[in-house]
Amino acid sequence: MAGLLRLLTILRTVARYRLTDLLPSHLLSKPARLGLWLCGIGLRNKDLQALPAATRLRLALQDLGPIYIKFGQLLSTRRDMLPKDIADELALLQDQVKPFDGTLAQKIIEKQLGQPVDAIFGHFDIEPLASASVAQVHTAQLIIDGSDVVIKVIRPDILPIIERDITLLFFLARTLERYSSEARRLHLVDIINDYQTVILGELDLKQEAANASQLRHNFESDVDLNNLLCVPKVYWDHITETILVMERMYGIPVSEIEQLKSHNTNFQVLAERGVEIFFTQVFEHNFFHADMHPGNILVDVSDPEQPKYIALDCAIMGSLSDLDRYYVARILLGALDRDYRLVTRLYQESGWLNADVKPAAFESLIRGVCEPIFSKPLAELSFGTLLIYLFQAARRFGMEVQPEQVLLQKTLVNIEGLGQQLYPELDLWQTAKPFLDRWTAERYSPTRVFEGMQERLPTLLETLPSLQDSLMRKLHQIGQGNPADNERQQRLTRLEQSLHQQKRYNIILLVVAVMALGAFLSS
Repeated sequence: MAGLLRLLTILRTVARYRLTDLLPSHLLSKPARLGLWLCGIGLRNKDLQALPAATRLRLALQDLGPIYIKFGQLLSTRRDMLPKDIADELALLQDQVKPFDGTLAQKIIEKQLGQPVDAIFGHFDIEPLASASVAQVHTAQLIIDGSDVVIKVIRPDILPIIERDITLLFFLARTLERYSSEARRLHLVDIINDYQTVILGELDLKQEAANASQLRHNFESDVDLNNLLCVPKVYWDHITETILVMERMYGIPVSEIEQLKSHNTNFQVLAERGVEIFFTQVFEHNFFHADMHPGNILVDVSDPEQPKYIALDCAIMGSLSDLDRYYVARILLGALDRDYRLVTRLYQESGWLNADVKPAAFESLIRGVCEPIFSKPLAELSFGTLLIYLFQAARRFGMEVQPEQVLLQKTLVNIEGLGQQLYPELDLWQTAKPFLDRWTAERYSPTRVFEGMQERLPTLLETLPSLQDSLMRKLHQIGQGNPADNERQQRLTRLEQSLHQQKRYNIILLVVAVMALGAFLSS
């Protein structure tokens, strides 16, 4: 019954905000349109319906509540699929959720930690510091060492609400995909799957704690990087799936430009460091904060000439495969060099395109996408826009954009927008291209290749004999499939004998080759 009532609420919201304007005219049958019209009786508002469709969509999601706000935020990252006006409007969605009772939060903390709050905290603020759709935050002070901390508490009974609303979203997505080719092109069900993964991941604060700990380690362990980014310390003795205790960080919200100006912050350094942090996370660490919107970033201005970023809320992190990182870097560099033939070849090599795609047609499309972008001055070049356009073009040829690639797009757009807001003269070309050039050169230098071979050598030595045995068994099976073909059988037999003979020498030859390469590199 609750699900049915929620569905009725959604339908009335769709009718009230006339969201059918966003759907192709052929998608809804006349009975469906009549039903939605009946749902909207008494809810008509001329001023509301005069607003642009994208704005009405944003307002409708806000009306439906925090789960749908989260969904809209996720949709805003799919700039490879959505019209620009809708993506821009959805990006304005913010969690503005009424906090729940602080005494209830205290009871949850005490139950989860198995102790009264005054046994752990010398001070606990019953009034929340912040409140969002999934959790809210309280401030406190640890008795053990006097450290100022924040306590993140998952909202009570939020999981059944999320599960109910996700079920309804899946129902709506499958219905639309059944009747609309456009909905199928947008892969609505896949988007809901991604959303489900993201929001359920936010409910596990142990995972967020692990993410924060890893990110902190990545920058603390490198003396050249520990002045770029600060990440709160995690207090593991006070962590559960629904409770997270972390160091309280003090700084100025990155969106408070005037306040940063009052502290004489060097905005050029701040903007350039933001770009450096992003590319370091993606290409060096392969572990990047994928929710770097202004609400999750503070600035430490204790040294205004060398400001440091403070990263909060590590619930959503991203990583790419080694090959994906390589191809993203090479494709960006190829596009920036206007080498569209190289870009086409890289897309084909990566396996992102269907095998039947004609290279000349894809190259022509990429040229048509990139050339208008490059007509602008280099300082106005947007890496994020370029990457989105490249993926949009590839989708027309059957490319399936993976969730990790979506997170990369989203993060790059956020960081780039933030950098240009802080320092409009920021030339991302000058900052990013040398980094990508250096990374691709170092990544596949003879030294790095040799190091990679050393790492994989034990596994290769262990698996090589079994791989050869497996190959010979397959060859034998193939040969037995048609015994009448004597000539082929004889060739297979000779091949098996050759493999048996070669097997004795493979390991020795492999070791000798590696030793020789090592000697060459060290000379």
